Amino acid sequence: MIDNHLQIFITVAEKQSFSKAAAEHYMTQPAVSQYIRALEDSIGMRLLERSNKYVRLNKAGEIVYHYGKEILGLYTTMQKLVDDLTNKANGSLGIGASYTFGEYVLPRIVADLQVNYPDIEPTVTIGNTAMIAEQVATHQLDIGIVEGHFEEKEINIEQLAEDEMVIVVAPEHKLMHKGGKMTVSDLAEEKWIVREHGSGTREATEKLFDESAIKPSRLMYFSSTQPIKESVAAGLGISLLSRWTIQKEIKYGDLNILPIKGLPLVRQFSIITKSPFQTKALEIFIDMLRDHAAKGTF
Repeated sequence: MIDNHLQIFITVAEKQSFSKAAAEHYMTQPAVSQYIRALEDSIGMRLLERSNKYVRLNKAGEIVYHYGKEILGLYTTMQKLVDDLTNKANGSLGIGASYTFGEYVLPRIVADLQVNYPDIEPTVTIGNTAMIAEQVATHQLDIGIVEGHFEEKEINIEQLAEDEMVIVVAPEHKLMHKGGKMTVSDLAEEKWIVREHGSGTREATEKLFDESAIKPSRLMYFSSTQPIKESVAAGLGISLLSRWTIQKEIKYGDLNILPIKGLPLVRQFSIITKSPFQTKALEIFIDMLRDHAAKGTF
């Protein structure tokens, strides 16, 4: 092929040596000479001036060298583009996410993925952090987006974005009228509506309890965020929730954020994967996650 002949010719010109070019391409010196002769025959002119002391380009050789490098660069670009077409992103993609990210952030990203890469077939599993981490570790899922800590080992972890946790109450809750007089003991006296063990939101809530020495006298448990929001809005208690999950409720006045010193509590969301090898579909999805995180569009 003409690209092989050009590449060898360019190496001879740059090394100014047939023997060095032969070593570069793992060829014999006679084979290199044969390639050069074939190229010269194709061009119809000699391209190199040769002696026992040197190898250098003549005028025709300088022209072929200059345009030959450009041709090879275009050839490489062409091959990459063709490879992308023949290795296009398609097939299944198993995505797992903890409840906060999975229910309130992930749908927009998956919709974006489907618009731009319709041949990728995502399946989404939503569960608590511990469950998602376990399914990634056992290759049941290609990727997980979770918060908090988990016990699974040998998982690849990449920090993705920060999430703010705030205390929410019903608009007419008595604590909203205390303003600056609010104390930690006021929070301890309230009924706390919390997530189940294994949830990243539950982990954040327990961290708040520990750091603030809060020992709630009453707890109510739910396995997802939506019933917690509805219970708080109905005046059943208070809760620590992600800002991502309460945007609509704050906008329409169904919930209020309780202003307390030391909050919001910031937690980290991470991408977790198991295999060191990534399909093109997975690479594209991870790039989309990074792009959204960089733009702050979660």
